[in-house]
Amino acid sequence: MIIVIDGINQHKFKDVLDEMFKLRARVFGDRLGWEVNIQDGREFDQFDSLNPAHVVSINDEGDVVGCMRLLQTTGPHMLADVFSSILDGEPPIRSAQVWEATRFCVDTKRLGRGRGKNSVSYVTSEVMIGSFEYAQEAGVLDSVAVIDPVMNRVLQRSGNAPYDYVGTAKPMGKVVAMAALMDCSDERIQSIREYSSIDYDVFLTDDKALELVNSGHQAKMAQAGAANLDHQPLTDLEKYFVEQMHAATTKEEVQAVLKLIESVSDRFTPEQKTALLQPPRAFAHEA
Repeated sequence: MIIVIDGINQHKFKDVLDEMFKLRARVFGDRLGWEVNIQDGREFDQFDSLNPAHVVSINDEGDVVGCMRLLQTTGPHMLADVFSSILDGEPPIRSAQVWEATRFCVDTKRLGRGRGKNSVSYVTSEVMIGSFEYAQEAGVLDSVAVIDPVMNRVLQRSGNAPYDYVGTAKPMGKVVAMAALMDCSDERIQSIREYSSIDYDVFLTDDKALELVNSGHQAKMAQAGAANLDHQPLTDLEKYFVEQMHAATTKEEVQAVLKLIESVSDRFTPEQKTALLQPPRAFAHEA
């Protein structure tokens, strides 16, 4: 399911955005080897500071499994300011009715192959449908995306082929980059839906998204607690975190403790870190 996170609601989804930036680091930095800015395991660039719209796919367990960034072309954007050589000297696109789509990725470690719900292909289509429908609702007519030849083939065979290209393909480090144009039309959206057999409303409301993400966190905490019945005697630092976790009375307090544990995770073994995630009883029952 899709949640769109922008400058209006991003304060509600800090944890989701954090997971999204970690996914981007794993995909663009670790798997693809792009020269991107990664700090503390998160990929973030200057365009993320411009309040773009992040189209995020969340699975049934509340995990981020796919995402795409949408940015207006009236201001700074990647084709104008990073990949301008593609344009062959022509001026960059500047239009309130053309958005740039970048940073598309899916979690190939959680998703399988094929066409099923938990597949790369399915989540790719879901993110595309969400992006085009969201843009269409905002009055956008076209999107421009900087892609490589592999992604170009993916688009062509999934009912989402570009209708034109801007400039010419150029080598960019280890990959070749090109700028593809896609219309935000009913016909394109329907084509993607038919290819992926997605006939439902892909969007979650903010409340439903928060409920899904929080329930997923609680389930993981309960599983972690059940897996650590034979844990060895605690260190003083572990005792402190356990006390803080069990003193938590709200989901917000639980999340604050988890973030604190994550900030010093390098001081624990994997087994110690897992043991610290045992939830307060109230939350374990909820899960």
